[in-house]
Amino acid sequence: QVQLVESGGGLVQPGDSLILSCSDSGLTFSRNVMGWFRQAPGKGREFVAALTTTGLSKFYANSVKGRFTISRDNARNTVYLQMNSLKPEDTAVYYCAARNLISSVNDYDYPYWGQGTQVTISS
Repeated sequence: QVQLVESGGGLVQPGDSLILSCSDSGLTFSRNVMGWFRQAPGKGREFVAALTTTGLSKFYANSVKGRFTISRDNARNTVYLQMNSLKPEDTAVYYCAARNLISSVNDYDYPYWGQGTQVTISS
């Protein structure tokens, strides 16, 4: 059973950094591809980043490439999203998601989701 819990959201100013964490209390974390998605007010959910089970291959949306870094610690059953140089347009609810083995940038491919954490960028 996969149970995902995000943490680390908050209100920061443009240009600041924030790190999100997502912990999985299940027993299969190391076999799951992990992804981060976000949903801004009035918009659909969009892909942010994903990485493979080993963490060796990473994928990013063009809008965050060079600013965000996804990583994982399989010993801690945790995936991270380091967000630097934050912009107001990064404001959204951020969700982590998990799927078995095969990477995907499509939200419909992920059966497991956390509850989301709010990230607000405002001066």
